Amino acid sequence: MSAAYVIGVDVGGTFTDVFMLDEAAGTVMVNKVASTRGDQSQGFVEGIGQKVPDFSEIRTVIHGTTVGTNALLERKGAPTGIITTKGFGDVLEMRRRDRPTTWGLRGAFTPVVPRNHRLEVAERVLADGTVREAVNREDVAARARFLSEAGCEAVCVFFINGYANDTNEKVAVEVVRSVWPNAYVTAATEILPEIREFERLSTATLNAYLQPVVSSYLDRLEGGLAKRAFDGDVLIVQSNGGVMSIDVAKRYPVRTALSGPAAGVIAARAIASAAGLENIITCDMGGTSFDVSLVANGEAALAAQTAIDFGMVVRTPMIEITTIGAGGGSIARVDASGLLQVGPDSAGSDPGPVCYGLGNSRPTVTDANLVLGRINPERPIGKLDVLDIAAARAAIAAEVGKPLGLSTEDAAEAILRVANAKMAGAIRLVSIERGHDPGKFSAMPFGGGGALHTGALIKDVGLQSALVPRYPGVTSALGCVVADMRHDRVRTVNRLLDEIDMEALATEIAGTARSAEELIRSSGVNFSVIDIEIEFDMLYVGQTHSVSVPVETGRIDRESVAGAFDAAYRASYGRLLDDIPRRVMNHRVAVIGRRPALDMSVLAAEGGKPAEECRNGTRRLYAEGAWHAAPVYERLALAPGERIAGPALLEQSDATIFIDPGLRGEVDRFGNLIIRGE
Repeated sequence: MSAAYVIGVDVGGTFTDVFMLDEAAGTVMVNKVASTRGDQSQGFVEGIGQKVPDFSEIRTVIHGTTVGTNALLERKGAPTGIITTKGFGDVLEMRRRDRPTTWGLRGAFTPVVPRNHRLEVAERVLADGTVREAVNREDVAARARFLSEAGCEAVCVFFINGYANDTNEKVAVEVVRSVWPNAYVTAATEILPEIREFERLSTATLNAYLQPVVSSYLDRLEGGLAKRAFDGDVLIVQSNGGVMSIDVAKRYPVRTALSGPAAGVIAARAIASAAGLENIITCDMGGTSFDVSLVANGEAALAAQTAIDFGMVVRTPMIEITTIGAGGGSIARVDASGLLQVGPDSAGSDPGPVCYGLGNSRPTVTDANLVLGRINPERPIGKLDVLDIAAARAAIAAEVGKPLGLSTEDAAEAILRVANAKMAGAIRLVSIERGHDPGKFSAMPFGGGGALHTGALIKDVGLQSALVPRYPGVTSALGCVVADMRHDRVRTVNRLLDEIDMEALATEIAGTARSAEELIRSSGVNFSVIDIEIEFDMLYVGQTHSVSVPVETGRIDRESVAGAFDAAYRASYGRLLDDIPRRVMNHRVAVIGRRPALDMSVLAAEGGKPAEECRNGTRRLYAEGAWHAAPVYERLALAPGERIAGPALLEQSDATIFIDPGLRGEVDRFGNLIIRGE
């Protein structure tokens, strides 16, 4: 049988989500299994195999991974060394002289590479690219041998001003690779040939730090798929929302940071666009975190850099995502001052919430939803066993109810109110605090727990509505399937616009685009079209912060670039600064291989039924301080156009949807559920 399936897999801290598209038949299947923490590739392969036993039927697998992100957050990367310019061994530790706590002088920071593994060599390149002192090959070889013998598994070569002239850095990398025992050698200018030394060193060092971990995982993944006779393509989601080949991911693992949440935003944008919504706020609630991102006018916001954790800066294009510790496994506790706190500590998948019966005794958000009747203990998501509601009640009563003098139900509702308040704060951060009116946006809750909190977020933030996708529990996996292939390149210019040889610059940009396009075409993936997007980072002389200036491919001339800068600057600041020269700091090139768009109608129910025929009885549900008799519906069987008033529960294998009192839901033609006020 010819390969027909395109499969997206998103591995989270609690569940592994699988979305399977049969391109030949035009049908979809989904699966949700518990993540295997020891080796995530096991749950990955098992999650696919439960639905598609014959792996030879699979054409492409696209993966959103948290391996790199978790390694950074947990400081579990490989032992790494740095070889740098004499006098610059402390750049990684000095950072930008920021502090872990904004107010006060407390707080410590430990870089991922200790001081005794940050070695210096004599060499120097000036800011204008002049080589003042060539690097000594013997010195570099000696430093590399020392690091290898000291137990370092990866090494980063970083020389000051390498972005202006990488001659010394190239020589050093060649020497290191000749003596290093493996392929894990990172050249800073290959990762980020851009001005700003700390950001370049941090990004390159974290790339080296992740290489052995991510490469080892991807090797195991390839091996597990090969054992099941899979011979198709494996693609990895990048933090910019595009995908890359598995070989590229092994070379640039830092680009996989936050790839899973990025896939969720890509899916949300595609689903919302099909449903006619251009302004959405994505709300991805998994087992450990709540990830929020804003899509305005159909476009997801890209950030030039982000901090994975304090002092761990990654400067590579990323979809802007705000993450807080408010997932289904987030632990509730009463602190020493008598205040109820939820998160950031999480029970994850092992041991998981108290109701899982795997040894945890501290109540979580999932336990609270269970006690309040919002989760069916006989039908948990992810093919888990029956949930222990008695244990969840006992834990909430002991850890929250007794200290606060509340009944078990009120204590559970208090847990949800605190969690919802944290989520609402994250939504306000990406909307109101950035000049957007949340009343013009719809929330898109997904992940295993997002749809249980939709109503509270609509009411607390004042959102227009909420769109719950057809398969909320596997939305990020769907995002893997619809993501385009993308490669970004950046290079520092750092010259006045009036002094640049624009013809030479246009030739350089064309060459950069050509190399990225060759990389995309070498993947073997079919694209409907390949687009090239060009941006300049520009500012006025004397300024520190730049604005992003989109430039048309065929119009890289002085007049056009100046006009584009004026438009971008006026849009950001409302006025121009006359008679001050403009400076071009960097040029950025994004080459995007557009994959054929997924027709979202494949998600819609065929032959759906009226709501009454989809009703599975009634369940007692506690909301707003009182018990309600809430009808329960089989969500996936509902026909388009059906309306359901809250309080109500809609169940499916990958998620449960709670419609709050005073709200109603309506099924659209794509099978989405649109929730609004009555």
